[in-house]
Amino acid sequence: MSIDEEVEVLRKIPLFANIEPAKLKLMCFASQRMTFNPGQVLCGQGDVGDSAYIILEGKAEVVVENHAPLVVAQIGKNDIIGEIAILCDVPRTASVIATSELTALEITKDLFFRMVTDFPELGVEVMRVLAHRLEHTTALLLEARKGAK
Repeated sequence: MSIDEEVEVLRKIPLFANIEPAKLKLMCFASQRMTFNPGQVLCGQGDVGDSAYIILEGKAEVVVENHAPLVVAQIGKNDIIGEIAILCDVPRTASVIATSELTALEITKDLFFRMVTDFPELGVEVMRVLAHRLEHTTALLLEARKGAK
């Protein structure tokens, strides 16, 4: 996939839809393109969060380890993961494991913060994504509590 093709993928992601193509091209150029095989870990729960990933192709599971592994989400093309750890300087809250061959752009913490600083609308979109995830997690928690009673 060329940088121009990567830019076109990013433009389809709501997070990056309003950022001019030249800036997205710069972000793609500054990012590392990575490929993972099924079963490979993109990031592990508890690891230091030094980058986020944008899924270009493929699928993965978000897994939380407690007493046993629990799959909390399925992710795929156009999803962004790992932004919580780089925003909050906390260890990664879950593991992400490829379930198919997966290609992702790795966005370092420094690049991510430069993009948010240069494009405040990106920060608003990140908040929107995080709010939706919180809503989903809260719904799962409520369901779990109902089932425990």
